[in-house]
Amino acid sequence: MGLQHDYPWVKAPVLIGAPMRLISLAPLAVAVSHAGGLGFIGAGTEVHDLDAHLQEASRLIRETPVVGSAADVLPIGVGFINWGADFDTTVRTLEKYKPAAVWFFAPYKNADLVQWTEEISNATQGNTKIWVQVGSVHDAVEVARLCRPDVIVAQGSDAGGHGLERGAGIITLLPEIADALKHEGFEDTSVVAAGGVVEGRGVAACLALGSEGVVMGTRFLASTEATIAAGYQRAVVRAKDGGINTVRSKVYDTLRGTTGWPERIGGRGIINQSFLDAKDGKVTKENMDAYAEALKKGDDGWDENGRLTTYAGTGVGLIDRIKPAAAIMKEIRRQVMDIELRTSKRQSRI
Repeated sequence: MGLQHDYPWVKAPVLIGAPMRLISLAPLAVAVSHAGGLGFIGAGTEVHDLDAHLQEASRLIRETPVVGSAADVLPIGVGFINWGADFDTTVRTLEKYKPAAVWFFAPYKNADLVQWTEEISNATQGNTKIWVQVGSVHDAVEVARLCRPDVIVAQGSDAGGHGLERGAGIITLLPEIADALKHEGFEDTSVVAAGGVVEGRGVAACLALGSEGVVMGTRFLASTEATIAAGYQRAVVRAKDGGINTVRSKVYDTLRGTTGWPERIGGRGIINQSFLDAKDGKVTKENMDAYAEALKKGDDGWDENGRLTTYAGTGVGLIDRIKPAAAIMKEIRRQVMDIELRTSKRQSRI
């Protein structure tokens, strides 16, 4: 049916807030949906407090309804890291709140998602649509066969945070996934683009490649509604030349103690002293001790010689200021409209 049918409040182009763990919580998710997009709460593996986050989102939406949304569906989504999230708690909580979508990511094997898909769909009477993030053509087709999700999130290698350590950029990944799904008879599955997109030119490119919507995570790190340390946010705005100054590595997970990820997944973050001090990607006791000291510095742990984990995608160099989510989305839509107008004028002269 398409995103604008399933989420009637969204505006074109459809902009989606990525479910960034511990950062994209109720304030940011609701702000994105209020601005005509689809915001996601990043539950990640921490579902013990999901009820509280959804309760807060419900309160915010009661105070200022999302125009066009149905009364019996919460007009936001929730994202899960499937290898670590508690299944029973998740199902009970989603049955209670019925969010508009759930986003699955990083199971140990794709077959693990079958139970998640079936039981959540049943618990929410089909009101909660199923999204699955993949980083390869193989995974997209396998997930489509196993789970028949409503949406496939094609995550390119430029994405910040966690993704496949080996993968293609969105400019080749998206069309190959779309072609493969069509070839296998899953052309009705919506495909959205993620990875490295932070402004209108990237959004316009993804739309030209056939994406029904575009996911942004790194751009919303620099939003006023993000639940993020000021030092982290300043580091995002300060960073430039993202292809050179970010790296996908397991160093930051090791330092933070957020281990347990499938082996083929790593986290892309801004290169800092912690990464530079790791020997061949191996974290030493000295690295761990220095990281612990940096934590004591609070926001200063992200200074010019900082050590604290700063997950961000390669598009980080295009971010130069902190803005409300609605202002970010308004600016991006204006940029896309300008591109479409210029393209139309060029075509009319041909």
